[in-house]
Amino acid sequence: MHSKSKIDNKIQHVSDSTTQDGTYSIGEAAKMIGSTVKTVRYYDEIGLVKPTSYTEGGHRLYTTEDIWRLELITTLRYLDFGIDEISKMISGEIPVAKALDWQIESLETQVSTLMNMISIFRQAKEHEGDSLRYIYDLVNTRVINPEKRNQFITEKVEKSKFLDGISEEWRGSLFYFFNKYIINQVKVSAKQTVAWNELQELVNDSQFLSDLRHDEFLFFNMVHQPRFDAATWVKKLEDIHIRLDTALKQKCSADSPFVQTIVEDTAMLYANSDQSINKEEFFRYFAEYAQNPRTERIERFNTLCSILSPKFRSFSKGNTLLLQGIQWKLEHM
Repeated sequence: MHSKSKIDNKIQHVSDSTTQDGTYSIGEAAKMIGSTVKTVRYYDEIGLVKPTSYTEGGHRLYTTEDIWRLELITTLRYLDFGIDEISKMISGEIPVAKALDWQIESLETQVSTLMNMISIFRQAKEHEGDSLRYIYDLVNTRVINPEKRNQFITEKVEKSKFLDGISEEWRGSLFYFFNKYIINQVKVSAKQTVAWNELQELVNDSQFLSDLRHDEFLFFNMVHQPRFDAATWVKKLEDIHIRLDTALKQKCSADSPFVQTIVEDTAMLYANSDQSINKEEFFRYFAEYAQNPRTERIERFNTLCSILSPKFRSFSKGNTLLLQGIQWKLEHM
C-alpha cells in the first residue's frame, strides 16, 4: 500500500495548472493513483469517494486526502476486496479485522479450490490419450447433485433429532431458504464444490447443530404456538426478504421508515400466539435476542453458503440490514 508521503511525492510531479488552491482535477487524481477517470467518477457516483469541491463549471476537484482515500481503495481492490466491503470498512460499518477475516476465509477457499483442480489435472495427465474423458469422469464423481445434497441434509437432521417435536408441516419451513438457494442449486463450480465439502464437515460437527438451534431459538419458540400456518409463515418471510432486497437496492438506511417497518413485521412474524398480544414487550425481547453474537461456526456456515450461491449472498446482506435496523430500534426504544 502506498503511504501518504508517497502520494505527496506523486502530487509534486503533477502539473500545477489546476492546483493553485491545493485541489486536483479528476484526470490528475486518476493519474496519481494509476487508475482511470471512469473509475474515479464511478467511486463518486456510488458515494465511496466524493470530491471535496467543484469548479464553477461543475468539474470535480480532489484534495490530497481525497486522493489518499482513492489510493487506499485501489490497494484494497488489488487485494480483491469488493466495493461493498470497502465501503463498509471505510464508513466503520464493519470492523477492519472482521473484513480481513472474511477475505482470509475467501482466499483459503480459493486455495483449496486450486489445489483440488491441480490434483485433477495431474491425475488426468497420467491417462494419456484419454485425459479429457478422465477429467469428465473424475469431476462428475466429485460434484454432488441436488438429490445427494438433499439426502445428506435429510439424513443428518433425522439422525441428530434436530427437529424432534416439530410437526411435519413446519419441518421444511426452517430450511426453506437453505433448500431454495443451496440444496436445489443445479450447476456448481469447482470453488462451490470445495465450499460444499467444507459445509458437510461443518454440519457433521454436533456443536454446529447446537449453535444452529440456539441461533434459531425464536423459530422454535414460535412454532409450537404459531399465529399462521406454515405455508403462510413462509410466504410472509419471503415477502420480508423481497422488501429487504428492495431496501438494499434503494440504499435505505437502517433507521429509514421503510426498514423499520420491515423490522416490526419480522418481529411479529416470530411472535407466537401469546406473545403477539403484547407487541412492545415481545419486540424488546426479539430485539435483544437478535443482537446476540453468532458463533464462529454459524458465521462460517453463512460464508460457505454465500460462496455456494450468489442469491444466498444477497439474502445474507438483507439479514445484515435487518440486524442493523433492529439495533437502531433497540437503541431508540
